[in-house]
Amino acid sequence: MRWITWLYPGINVKRWLFVFTIGVLLCALGLAFLFNFQIMGAIEELVFQITYATTGKYSNVLVVLVGGLLVFFGFGLMVYGTRKTIKSVVSAIMPEQSGSLMEKVFVERKLTHGPAITVVGGGTGLSTLLRGMKYITNNCTAVVTSADDGGSSGRLRKELGIIPPGDLRNCLTALADREPLMERLMQYRFKGDSPLAGHCFGNLFIAAMAEAEGGMEEGLNATSQILKVRGRVVPSTLENIQLQAEMSDGTVVSGESKIPEAHKRIKKMLMLPEDASATQGSIEAILESDVLILGPGSLYTSVIPNLLVKEIREAVIKSDAVKIYVCNVMTQPGETDGYGAYEHVRALIDHVGKQFLDYVIVNDEEITAEQLRQYYAEGSMPVTPDVEKIRKLGITVIPASLISKNDLVRHDPRKLARTLIMLIYRLRLFGRGLQFFDYIFMRQGLSTMDKDGIRNYKK
Repeated sequence: MRWITWLYPGINVKRWLFVFTIGVLLCALGLAFLFNFQIMGAIEELVFQITYATTGKYSNVLVVLVGGLLVFFGFGLMVYGTRKTIKSVVSAIMPEQSGSLMEKVFVERKLTHGPAITVVGGGTGLSTLLRGMKYITNNCTAVVTSADDGGSSGRLRKELGIIPPGDLRNCLTALADREPLMERLMQYRFKGDSPLAGHCFGNLFIAAMAEAEGGMEEGLNATSQILKVRGRVVPSTLENIQLQAEMSDGTVVSGESKIPEAHKRIKKMLMLPEDASATQGSIEAILESDVLILGPGSLYTSVIPNLLVKEIREAVIKSDAVKIYVCNVMTQPGETDGYGAYEHVRALIDHVGKQFLDYVIVNDEEITAEQLRQYYAEGSMPVTPDVEKIRKLGITVIPASLISKNDLVRHDPRKLARTLIMLIYRLRLFGRGLQFFDYIFMRQGLSTMDKDGIRNYKK
């Protein structure tokens, strides 16, 4: 019954099938006039004669039966011929495509008309989120921090004078509609003792494209075309910035990679130069988005660095988008030791300068002792949901089951995408009315995403 999907709304197919059918009817009518209607009458008379010869009387039943069979077989030939024609054209233009053509048309149409979503962050947390976002919409923009100064990215930053490409590479790969071989190639890291040892091929590829195209933004656009990226990836700034962390004891630690190594409680994040300008693409994405998502990812070295850029911070406050923060599931040693979800949210608000969030998504799924064993040795602990404390800030909290079933405790891209799409499409359906109900539920200590809360509300 897969043919029924051709009747789904919003794929721009039925209207053209209708036009095709009208064309066939007009052609049939025209042919009838050209051949003279007397010919059609002669055929009908022949059918009547056959009926009389076989049954001994005149009957309209055989005429109706013949007419019905002609319509049935004629329509069948039309559909079969059209389908074969489309398949032949598609196979010639896109020989690498596999699977149902209808599925591809439906997915592309729906994703193209999906909500405009901007995700702000960096690190592996952001790429994990993007792997799920590309199944929601093609209108997704990732605004990525450019403060990384370690590993292959740090080396390229020093040697070539470009912004670090590592987080950009991860986001491009996550959003790409790519073959597995291409993903392995982009993430391949050279081994051995050669000058290339430690470098990731994807980083070198982006650096080469940036030089060939005349700039990092142009290089990223070209790379996106090659990887068939569903959306856009833009850096928060193109300037050579350096992160600094002011610790609770008054000391200041410089360098993104050095901050976690200090193992001190962070009081405030700083950026040099303080007046680094944002990219135009990042500002436009934030202001034009329907939904603005921050995190997940390292709080102080991936998410907050974007907000240290004044123009981005102002755009986040000014944007009319629904603002959502996806909280981490585990604390990060050296950055968020002892933090719950409330401390994560509080740090974001402090660095922006005002309460700006509408929703916070937190994990409430139980983490097994086997999964936690390796994290305890590193000093990493599960982030507590802190639902009630966050609600007192005037923010709606969405507890959800978000943990991956793998050995590593991290967000599952599909689970996180499902949670986000439920919220986003409820907002598109109910608009501000949903936020009003969220406020009523919040005042009662409930949440519209809380199943027990909904049952209690119905009672």
